[in-house]
Amino acid sequence: MSITHLGTGSRGNSTLIECGEQRVLIDQGFSGRQLEKRLGRIDLKVDDITAVLITHHHGDHGGGAGIVQRKWNLPIYCNTRTADELGLKNVNLFESLEALEFGSELAILPVPVPHDGADNVAFIASHRGERAAVVTDLGSWTEELSTHLRGCQHISLEANYDTARLWNGPYPYSLKERISGRGGHLSNDQSGEFLAEIVTDATRSIVLTHLSDKNNKPHMAESTVLHHIGEVFTGDIAISAQDGPDFSHHIGQSQLEYLPQRGLTL
Repeated sequence: MSITHLGTGSRGNSTLIECGEQRVLIDQGFSGRQLEKRLGRIDLKVDDITAVLITHHHGDHGGGAGIVQRKWNLPIYCNTRTADELGLKNVNLFESLEALEFGSELAILPVPVPHDGADNVAFIASHRGERAAVVTDLGSWTEELSTHLRGCQHISLEANYDTARLWNGPYPYSLKERISGRGGHLSNDQSGEFLAEIVTDATRSIVLTHLSDKNNKPHMAESTVLHHIGEVFTGDIAISAQDGPDFSHHIGQSQLEYLPQRGLTL
């Protein structure tokens, strides 16, 4: 099983989970042209995708679901509120904690995530006893979420903002309050605190996602998170950029694989 972030951030999010012949997208917040371009960098076409799973209805996560349904006839999986908010018809509805199966070896579990104005879920993909989690758009976490994430072999988690940069930055006060609130986004420190609760010896890779262009920097996110988990985590940590994909993680490998299409090497 491999995990490739096609891009994460306020201008669009999508993550590819590959397992054998199954290729599942977690979120589709890009235009059809952008999705084609990003998949093309890893030698895939939109027609190669098995299904699209949507975490919630916000445009940077689900705004491009309709286009892949209409243009490529891809099956969409989401909960009822997400379908209603996005105006999607003929979708595969799921309930939280209802496992979705793709082929004989890939199962994906939606887990509730606190996020204002949305019925948001995280997704945990399982293959032969190993698990990869994709979690974004949350300002806090629950014990239920911690329980499901604890000990995952791979964790992709947002580290949206540096607290000082947010509060000293250009955003209006009301937006700063919303971002930093319980249903907003995780700061670098919060991401580190959360990871410290859920990382175990089984956790081999972490990707920090959904970094704010204005309120964060990759080196700040990484160093802050490592401050919290450096004594308990010895695996690989990477940053997913808005303009991806840059790399893939393969469950069972401790190091990420940089994508040659992006001109990067190990």
